[in-house]
This record gives sequence, C-alpha cells and structure tokens, in this order.
Amino acid sequence: MKTKVLFGLIIIWTFALIMLGAYVRLSDAGLGCPDWPGCYGQLTAPDEAHEIELAQQRFAGEVESIKGWIEMSHRYAAGILGLLVLVLSFTLFAQRERFAVPWWFIVLPVSVIVFQALLGMWTVTLKLMPAVVTAHLLGGMTLLAVLLALFARCFTQPHAILSGLRPWFFAALVAVFAQIMLGAWVSTNYAGLACNDFPLCQGQLSPPQGLMAAMRPDRDLGRDVSGVLLTVDHLAAIHWLHRVGAVLVLCVLGGLISKLRTLMPSLALALGAALLLQVGLGIANVLAALPLWLAVAHNGGAALLLSVLVYGYALLPRAIERPSLASTLPANMVRSPL
Repeated sequence: MKTKVLFGLIIIWTFALIMLGAYVRLSDAGLGCPDWPGCYGQLTAPDEAHEIELAQQRFAGEVESIKGWIEMSHRYAAGILGLLVLVLSFTLFAQRERFAVPWWFIVLPVSVIVFQALLGMWTVTLKLMPAVVTAHLLGGMTLLAVLLALFARCFTQPHAILSGLRPWFFAALVAVFAQIMLGAWVSTNYAGLACNDFPLCQGQLSPPQGLMAAMRPDRDLGRDVSGVLLTVDHLAAIHWLHRVGAVLVLCVLGGLISKLRTLMPSLALALGAALLLQVGLGIANVLAALPLWLAVAHNGGAALLLSVLVYGYALLPRAIERPSLASTLPANMVRSPL
C-alpha cells in the first residue's frame, strides 16, 4: 500500500512538473537564470538590491528576479522529483520478487531523470535552442509515460479481451507522441500565434512557405541554419504542420475508440474525453490569442491524453516470457557445475 501511495504521489508530481515547465517556457522565463544549476551564481534567485547589483556586474545583463524565481521553482521541483523516484527505485528493487518487474524497468525512470537534468542544463547553456527545449519537453512526457507503465505493471492485471487491439494502441501512441513533439516545436519556436485563424492558417489550407527550413533541428532560436531571421511564414508553417498532425491523431484515436466502445466502454469514454478536451483547448488557444493559462492547460491536456493512452496500452496482455533452457530439460539432465 505504501508503494502504491508513493507511486501516486510521484505520478501527480510529474504531471504538475510538466505543467510548471510549460509555465516557465510560455512566460519567457526559460533564461530567468543564465547559469545552471544555480541562479546568477547562487542557490536562489537574486532579489535583494545588493544581490541584483552583483549579478548585473557578473553576468552583464538585466536581472529579472521574478523570472529567476519561476525558473528556480521548476529546478527545485525537479530535484524533489528526482529524490522521490530514487526512493521508489530502491523500494521496487527490495520488492522485485513481489512485482516481478525487470531490473532495467526499475532503473529506467532514474535514467530518464538524469538525462532530463542534462537537457535542462543544455537548455540554458545553448540559449533555448529549439531542438534541446523540445527534447526537454519530450523527456518530461516520456518520464510520465514510463512511470504510468511501471505502475500498471505492478498493480494492474492484463485484459485478454484487448489482445486484438495491440496494433491500434501502438499506432495511437506513435501518433500522439509525434503530435506532442510537433506541439513542442510550435511552443519552443514561439509559433503559437503565427496562424491566428481557424481552421485556415493565414487564410489558406496549404502550408506557408519555409516549412523545411523551419523544421531543421540544427538551428538557433529564431534563425535558420545560415543565421538569417525566420519570418512569420516560417513560424506559420510549423503551426500548420501541428494542425495536420492533429487531424491524423483524430483519425487514429477515433478508430481505437470505436473498437474500445464494445470491449471496454470506460476506457473508450476516458480516451474520448481526453481527446475532445485537447482538441478544444487547441482551438481555444487560437481563437483567444494564446492566453498563458490556456496555453499551459494545452500542455496539460497533452500529458493527460498520453497518460490515458499509456495506461490503456499497459492493460494489453503481456508477452509470454520464454522459459530458460534449464527449465525445459528433464531433471536428471540438469547437473551441477561443481
């Protein structure tokens, strides 16, 4: 029971951290601290007059204490999550015979967090390079998915009735994760307002020019690979591609939901509700000109949709493990090496 409570706390904390990370990014506080892991060379954001003066001298720039505190709150929350996940890993190792979970699955969340910390550092040192920031967002979503899958492995039973839906679930996971990646690319390039009409984008259905240049991962924020500033058309092309991805997700998840309606109506309802919520939030963000709270909620909607889908996938019948060679031999043929 204690392990289950710890799991629940960690999953909720991870979800909240994803929302907080979105708030940091969308409130333009990603460089609220120009160094890492501290903030202007100290453990807290500078807010006293003498601290601000010293920070300005050392880092040669304007110090915004509020943005510094926003960024540091995200780092503190991430540090606490790392400690909680480490405790969980030790707990699962101590009870691995009870849960029958492979060792690599137990250490996977810790590995993701370590890589997330590196991405957090590179986000600052590489000055919000879109590819790095996008990877950082995807890392948070991956951590949430891994934790949910691990929870399901430990505390739920497979449903044989869902065995025929494995290809549908796999296709849905790929589509949703790809769409989250496109949404992250929109957010990290600040392209959310590049298409301010709906369902058209800049008054047309076809993609604006510059899509290939805008999708290059090896470029800095706001510039193409040659260093030239991106135009509104480039940003609109990114936004347009995200909308195309939304249509694909609707088709794939719509098919999966129709299959689930008779097999597991509760899961179909949860998945359908999460999908409609996310689509509604996306449309509302365009029509309302991307208010901060609604943009953060759109990130949360993506995390919720992924969570429902991962949990459903975890309910599929597990592959039968192959017996070892020794277990298949007659007892009189299994000899001691001594």
